[in-house]
Amino acid sequence: MNITTIITGIFLTMGCFFSVVAAIGVVRFPDFYSRMHPAGKNDTLGQTLILTGLIIYEGFSFISIKLLLIIIFIFIVNPTATHAIAKAAYLAGVKPWEKKGSK
Repeated sequence: MNITTIITGIFLTMGCFFSVVAAIGVVRFPDFYSRMHPAGKNDTLGQTLILTGLIIYEGFSFISIKLLLIIIFIFIVNPTATHAIAKAAYLAGVKPWEKKGSK
């Protein structure tokens, strides 16, 4: 087994782990705003780790440059989209979750 394959497997495993954690967080959290946190942060990290693993596996080539551009695009678009969705929800009047009985 090659060291490149081992490192690729580690990155792919970590990326899949963060993607699964993001999916669980979207289901488990109580309101819209707190659900956006795992959807925005963990999903971005999971996608980045998976694509980084693919870059390591591919080596330096035109495909790895394309994958790097996709990673840069994800780092720009995902936080921007999450912010825009949160702002639209706030302006539409979506109320944040409040714990009952804590005063």
